[in-house]
Amino acid sequence: MLEPAYQADVVIVGAGVAGLSAAHRLTSQGVTVAVLEAAPCVGGRMSTEKIDGFRLDRIGQLLSTAYPELRLAPGLDGLVLRPFAPGVLLHGDGRHHRVDAPAGARSARGALRAVRALASAPRGVPGPGLVAASRRAAFRVLPGAGQGTASRVARGAAPLGGAVDQARLGAALTRLAHVPVERLLARPELPAGQALAARGLPARTIDGFLRPLLAALLCDPALTTSSRCADLALRAFAGGRLCVPEGGAEALPELLAQTLPAGTVHTGVRVTSVATTSVTTAEHGEIRCRAVLLATDAGAAAQLLPGLRVPDFHPVTVVHHTTDDPPRTGSVLLLDADRGGPVAHTAVISEVDPSRAPSGRALISSTVLGTPPPDLETAVRTHLARLYATPTHRWETLAVHHTREAVPAMPAPHDLRRPVRLLAGLYVCGDHRDTSTVQGALHSAHRATTAILKDLGAAGSMHRADPTPTAQAA
Repeated sequence: MLEPAYQADVVIVGAGVAGLSAAHRLTSQGVTVAVLEAAPCVGGRMSTEKIDGFRLDRIGQLLSTAYPELRLAPGLDGLVLRPFAPGVLLHGDGRHHRVDAPAGARSARGALRAVRALASAPRGVPGPGLVAASRRAAFRVLPGAGQGTASRVARGAAPLGGAVDQARLGAALTRLAHVPVERLLARPELPAGQALAARGLPARTIDGFLRPLLAALLCDPALTTSSRCADLALRAFAGGRLCVPEGGAEALPELLAQTLPAGTVHTGVRVTSVATTSVTTAEHGEIRCRAVLLATDAGAAAQLLPGLRVPDFHPVTVVHHTTDDPPRTGSVLLLDADRGGPVAHTAVISEVDPSRAPSGRALISSTVLGTPPPDLETAVRTHLARLYATPTHRWETLAVHHTREAVPAMPAPHDLRRPVRLLAGLYVCGDHRDTSTVQGALHSAHRATTAILKDLGAAGSMHRADPTPTAQAA
């Protein structure tokens, strides 16, 4: 058990990805750290349930290979990411539209050339060369979506609009892929839907592609999110690949915890109050320190620090099914451009990450945003049957995970760099201080540890901590 005399330079409250990443940055600089977690395991919302050989994420966060903090955060060198197939599969007008989104300087130049050509062309239907240029720009409609649905794959791009619309969309997204983040954050801020329309993108393109895509990335189908946050999400999509951690979402926090010095993380320890030089726990009394970092979710942080702003949240429900005869869509993310049911996006996730299902079984994970319908099970099955163009009545439901406070909302105006230093000795981090993504959580931890190291460095050298206890240590 933790002894009342136990001391550390920094006590971190919360063992989610923000708190664990902060612990890595501090310990690498010689700072002694104790991470206290009230739950019996690490990870917070990035948790994975294990049922009969299946690994079922509770929220189903999508990562991007373009997230800088996944490369920069210490402790994540061993993280294995499983990418989806490039682009997405759109279901619209009763058909599948396979859309690829190549990134890079060449595609950006091609998009800009196509837009200039379209702008200077006579009114009317673009010629074949102009159509070809627009399709080379940044988005390509690919034939084929797997056996069993090939007859329903569209040869056109109805959700994206015509050739002119595709070129404009391509130019906008490829520019985003190369604009420095600082310039994006300096742009005028509007709700995402209004900002996209103001850039000349037609309603069909916004509703048919960008709305379902941003719903998958930000859990906000209404597009009320700050345009700056939406731009960051689209920038990551255009510049990288969507992916998931191998073995489930919990793999990321577990890797961070396992690579910390032994005895750093203590689970089953509930913090009841905090100060600049100590925390009080329900189980072990007071623990003295030189600084405290709150790395919990926004609600728990506000309970310890009354007056701390708590944002609204986007509820998320994830429904997991299994079958031995899965849809043959491959490892692609399937979006509903028509919004014809409760499912916002779905995937045969075992095709993306085979470790999530036992051999011979497929795992289909589907996400419902907002308040789920009363008869969720029936509504989801009916919708999935249309999306995948296959019967679903024999699919087995493995789990339904509903998280009411899943993703902090980021309506305009939104401060993407909310203060992490409240005062000397007291700091806070998490996705509610940055963007509501794993990238945002890791980046807020980076900012918080920078402030802590600056303050502690001015106060003198680090002390040697008392021996850390072994009970309840992870």
